[in-house]
Amino acid sequence: MQFGFTLRPDHRIERTVSLTKQAEAAGFEYGWVFDSHVIWRDPYPLLMLMAQATTRMRLGTCVTNPATREPSVTASSLAVLDEVSGGRMDLGIGRGDSARRVLGKAPTSMKDLEQAVHVIRALVEGRSIEFEGAMLQLPWTPRHRLPVWIAGYGPVALKLTGRIADGAMLQIGDPDLIRWFTSQVRASAVEAGRDPKAVMVMAAAPAHVGDLAEGRDRTRWFPALVSNHVVDLVNKYPREDLPPALTQYIRDREGYDYLHHAEVGSSNASFVTDDIVDRFCVVGSVAQHIERLRALAEAGVNQFNLYLMNGDEEEQLEIYGREIIPALRGVTAE
Repeated sequence: MQFGFTLRPDHRIERTVSLTKQAEAAGFEYGWVFDSHVIWRDPYPLLMLMAQATTRMRLGTCVTNPATREPSVTASSLAVLDEVSGGRMDLGIGRGDSARRVLGKAPTSMKDLEQAVHVIRALVEGRSIEFEGAMLQLPWTPRHRLPVWIAGYGPVALKLTGRIADGAMLQIGDPDLIRWFTSQVRASAVEAGRDPKAVMVMAAAPAHVGDLAEGRDRTRWFPALVSNHVVDLVNKYPREDLPPALTQYIRDREGYDYLHHAEVGSSNASFVTDDIVDRFCVVGSVAQHIERLRALAEAGVNQFNLYLMNGDEEEQLEIYGREIIPALRGVTAE
């Protein structure tokens, strides 16, 4: 199993760089940054600093979208970052949640998302492509291959991921739900004539090693964040098309304040029970973390992406590097 971490870009610049260096030294292979440019700092200057501070770690957005970031602009930014990092950039992309809703706008369409993936990938890799009536090419790009991860839980998003993406970004730590999502992605890959195991699966969720009650309190914000996507799915698809374990917990949800997005202690999470935290997040002792991560690998997960925004970030990186990553080094996805 590979390990990544995601930063919410609200730290001092120096701390962002320090955490990135510590994570690479601890054995993390991926570093990701949230992209919500109004709530937090813009991710691309931070990715530049992270690229300069590391030598092996792959880096990317978790996640950008094709509406607040015009695809040719995203491609140009990633190509420059590839040049600086020696080809270590990945693209994490979705329809847009907080970045769009803070602007008073809805997430973009799946059609626009698919088009953006093709345009960004082609331009970063140095190929010409038609976009909105114009032929585009970046003649200066170093032409590194760009792995693309698509974020989404819905049937259309999962089908698109299996058809065109290198990886599925699944914001959840529940092995049963991961197994259900992965089966949809792999079925779509087979239908498209691809090797289903060629599509990597990421489980992205907050983790906190230590006292269980404290860990629950520090990660309770996450199921509330996930609920935004679940509400969209419930409004779009018949309930029978979605797993009940994903949809039932939002019954008591009253709303969401994006100015307290992904925030420890946020009132957004008032409806989230301990049981939901335990299913969606990774909390408890070192042994409990290892047990859950093994279960995620058995469900098909190739990369666990630790949402590093629950407090004690340096301590959590140290524990993962010393006790958890070595214990999972030989474990592979099923």
